[in-house]
Amino acid sequence: MGIAKVKLIDLTSNVSNLDRVLMRFIDLKNFHPVLASEIVEKVSGLTSFISENPCQAMLQDIVDIETKYDLNLPNEEYRDENYNLNQMYEYITDLKASLEVEVAHIKELEEYIEKHENALIQVKNIQSLDVPLDDLFACEYVFMRFGRLPNDSVDKLRFFQNRPFVFKSFNTDQNYVWCMYFTTQEYKREVDNIFSSLFFERSFIPEFVHGTPKQAIEDIEVEISHARAKIASYKDDICSITDGCHNNLAHIKGQLLFLNRLFEAKKYVVGLGDKFTITGFMQENDVDLFSKAFEGLEEVDIEINEADTDRRITPPTKLKNGWFSRPFGMFVEMYGLPGYNEMDPTPFVAITYSLLFGMMFGDLGQGLVLMLIGFLAYKFKKMRLGAIGIRIGLSSAIFGLLYGSFFGDEEILTPFFTDILGLPGKPIHVMDGDFTMTLLISAIAIGAVLIIITMILNIIIQLKKKEYVEVVCSHNGIAGLMLYGYIGVGAALQLGLGIPVFNILTIIPFVAIPLLLIFLKEPIHRKVHHHKMFPAGFGGFFVEAFFELFEIILSYLTNTMSFLRVGGFILSHAGMMLVVTSLMSMVGDAGLLVMIFGNIFVMALEGMIVGIQVLRLQFYEMFSRYYSGNGVAFNALNQ
Repeated sequence: MGIAKVKLIDLTSNVSNLDRVLMRFIDLKNFHPVLASEIVEKVSGLTSFISENPCQAMLQDIVDIETKYDLNLPNEEYRDENYNLNQMYEYITDLKASLEVEVAHIKELEEYIEKHENALIQVKNIQSLDVPLDDLFACEYVFMRFGRLPNDSVDKLRFFQNRPFVFKSFNTDQNYVWCMYFTTQEYKREVDNIFSSLFFERSFIPEFVHGTPKQAIEDIEVEISHARAKIASYKDDICSITDGCHNNLAHIKGQLLFLNRLFEAKKYVVGLGDKFTITGFMQENDVDLFSKAFEGLEEVDIEINEADTDRRITPPTKLKNGWFSRPFGMFVEMYGLPGYNEMDPTPFVAITYSLLFGMMFGDLGQGLVLMLIGFLAYKFKKMRLGAIGIRIGLSSAIFGLLYGSFFGDEEILTPFFTDILGLPGKPIHVMDGDFTMTLLISAIAIGAVLIIITMILNIIIQLKKKEYVEVVCSHNGIAGLMLYGYIGVGAALQLGLGIPVFNILTIIPFVAIPLLLIFLKEPIHRKVHHHKMFPAGFGGFFVEAFFELFEIILSYLTNTMSFLRVGGFILSHAGMMLVVTSLMSMVGDAGLLVMIFGNIFVMALEGMIVGIQVLRLQFYEMFSRYYSGNGVAFNALNQ
């Protein structure tokens, strides 16, 4: 449990052997390679093999061809040591160009058809005109317009009967009259203004339209038919091209998929002269697999060391926990992974999160439903949150049993305790007014215990890091533990049992000295590291340290009081369910529906809020005291 142990592995060989090594390297599993840039930047004389990857652009061209021409090429790698990227590039370029020529012809014909179809619509509306259009447009002294008028505008033309124009209608539909008007060049502007005021919409007859409208319609339909036949021919040509290239293109794609991984792997290669090195980490149990992967290759040296041997590289962290705590690694990762040599907080998070959620969302029936939902989500969707749901649902069910609550009914489980277990009643009466103060005090006590535990964890972590000043003088170290623990235990003994604890003999060692150590932590730290204790002068230090100390004392109080939300949500959950049960008794026969939808509403709303609040307690009240989360994730090849 905790953090998986890893080994640092260095592979060294000649540059001439690079491709053969990389061909095996890219198939490694559970190997965390270190980017060459992390090493090259820290050591002079080293070089990187990173270069522009030509495979990606070619693969994108192939994907574009697949998508555009509906090709179903396999996504399988094909390995060939005798590859030729230039030939692949030329083949793809030529294929793309030939297909684009056919597509350009089709696009040109589609535009041609669209233009003729638009003209066909215009001409069909004037097909009753039995005069060649060429003769009309050739008139030198007569000016004409074709178009359409709204039906209600036609009646208004009688107001302009004395104006110099002739109006002729051809076709009428529900809203418009298709028509033409003509006049002389002298009155063109005046007549245009008249028809414009009547909302005349002009139609343009293209220049390629000839003869009478009926003859023009026949000619246009023939042209459209011919164009469509040509499009079909070009599409046949495209099918012939794609069918003929399918196997070659699939072969090239397979090669490029393999070569792309090969080029990408070069970002992990460090060069020095005619040698290259690949560095990475692997779990202790898998180290032998690394050596076996390169068996048979000559001039390959593999060196295996402890994870922290090379101080230029930060060992990666891979969480390795048991069945119960494993899903809660998601929350730890959200905050940040622990360092390789640090403590994994996942088990502590799993226990405390489950307990706090169960307390705040205690209901036997709802807990079992949450377990079922979590199981289904994890089983069929592989959701880590579903696995967490199983565990917190179990905790909710256990606390719900202690509260005697089953889908909000606070009395249904009472016979179980009295008749079967022989108890006077359920162990915890959440809705009993006399119990409220006890509940809130218990919530504060739970918070105080958890804060003390996090301080102890911080002391252990700082001891492992050999940060002795932090161990002794930090407000989360021994000084803070003595101060906070003394006040907490003293308050409990004084208020709960009437035992006087606060006196001069105990205040000096447990309050005055810890406060002084916390106050002087920074100067002591500088003195231990042989620096000047007060580089900016004692006066400036005193003012800054005084307000920092005040903030620390205030944080002890606020962090502890923050756990009041545990008791608050216990009461809130019970109160909301009391509302549901009250509504059930008021609606008569519809009580079952109220119970179902009321429980769904409470589970959805309060379940989400409680989950967020418990996570907040983890991050702000506990993690901030002992956990930094600055680790590097173990990102394996082919994981």
